[in-house]
Formats: sequence, C-alpha cells, structure tokens
Amino acid sequence: MASIILASASPRRAELLTQIGVPFAMHPAHIDESTRASEVPGDYVERLAREKALAVSAHFPGKWVLGSDTSVVLDGAILGKPSDEADAETMLASLSGKTHQVMTAIALARDDGCESRLVTTEVTFRVLSKSEIVAYAASGEPMDKAGSYGIQGLGGIFVKEIKGSYSAVVGLPLQETAALLADAGYPVWKHWSSSRESQT
Repeated sequence: MASIILASASPRRAELLTQIGVPFAMHPAHIDESTRASEVPGDYVERLAREKALAVSAHFPGKWVLGSDTSVVLDGAILGKPSDEADAETMLASLSGKTHQVMTAIALARDDGCESRLVTTEVTFRVLSKSEIVAYAASGEPMDKAGSYGIQGLGGIFVKEIKGSYSAVVGLPLQETAALLADAGYPVWKHWSSSRESQT
C-alpha cells in the first residue's frame, strides 16, 4: 500500500497527483456534503476537505490521507454539480460573461491530526451563446463537475481569464498540496526519478 492515500474517486485529482510524482492509492470518502446553516462557501469547502481526509484516515492508521473539495461560487452562492442537462444549461447561462470564484481546499490528515489550505481562484467567462451552452450540456462533460464545467476539457473554450491557480480549478492545488506534504516531512521531489538512474 502506498504511503499516501487520496480520499477521492476523481480521475482529475489522480492525474494531478501523478503529475507531481506522488505515489498514492485511491480510497474515496463517503460523507454528508450538505451545507450548514449560514455557512460561508470558503468554510464549507475547507470543512468538506478535512472531513473527507479524516474519514478515510480512520481506516488507514499511520498513513497520510489527502482530501480535497472544490466549489464554484457566483455572487456568494455555491453552484454544485448539475442534476440534469437543463440544470447545467441554467448554471452555464448564469456564468456567461461574468467572473466567479473557484474555491478548492486541500487537507492532509494522519490519525487524528489534520492540516488544510483554501485556495480561491477567479475565473472569467466570455459571453456564451445559447447554442454552445446547449451543445456543451449535451456532451455530458458538465454532469459530474461543480459549476457545470471542466476547465481542462471542452469547457476550457469558455474561459476568458483566470487569476490564481489553474490546478486548483481542475480540482487539486499543486503548490499547496506539495507544501502540505513537505511540512509533514514528505517532500514530493524526493520521489522524482533521476535521469541518471534510468541510464544505469
């Protein structure tokens, strides 16, 4: 078993963690993701990341567990995953021509301890036509994504400007993830293979 557990089933988070050379195993967390009364978006996202990490950590004593959560926030309101194509179309229309925030939290837990970071990125959409909104919703890509779009996929053509972390918008803030692991005594660069090693 790898010494790092990713508390997620997201292929996008797995790809990002692989990108920075971290060996890991995946074990999705199953928690209640309901918002609490008067809970602000940033607190909600960070709480979920921590709860995911701690929930999975309980099954793997002594292992480091990474939990993450992402929410799209428009005018202070959280836009979750769409329930159907019509819902996706409504969300995309609301994002058209506007700037929204993508809040992603990362948490690193082991046993009862947990450290977390919250990353907020501003994303501006160009004005979207009705026909492309309908076509994108019909593609199926929005259905498992917060805010009904994936910046790393077809939805990338909607993005006019981004201020902040691209990887956080995809689902895992790489700089903050590496910093949490380094602070825990697990610097990711120690797992990078050397070109010299492959030549011997």
